[in-house]
Amino acid sequence: MTSGQTEIWHNPRCTKSRNATAFLDEAGIDYTVRRYLDDPPTADELRAVLERLDAQPWDITRTGEQIAKDLGMSGWGREAADRDRWIEALAANPQLIQRPIVLTADGGGIVARDDATLHTLA
Repeated sequence: MTSGQTEIWHNPRCTKSRNATAFLDEAGIDYTVRRYLDDPPTADELRAVLERLDAQPWDITRTGEQIAKDLGMSGWGREAADRDRWIEALAANPQLIQRPIVLTADGGGIVARDDATLHTLA
């Protein structure tokens, strides 16, 4: 993650992710792309991103994915003591991470799942 530059965690097969890159392009926002499925984040990177998002790991987990069901994540606790278990699962299975995540140049970040959230970047 480059400090001072906007970065998008992108899956080119995802419509919402493609919409987010199109929005960034149209808004003239300079950004870098991280294909997080090809370049998975480490647990420490996820902790840093969660801080920027002001979120917990379960907030950015795609619990409807088969791997989440196989892991039994719906039954996992959602307390501070459970946080590392979730983070480790996301690091080991990046397909479980909500997309797209946009990390802004000012040190913030959003999960850009809809147009209204995207427009907070402009």
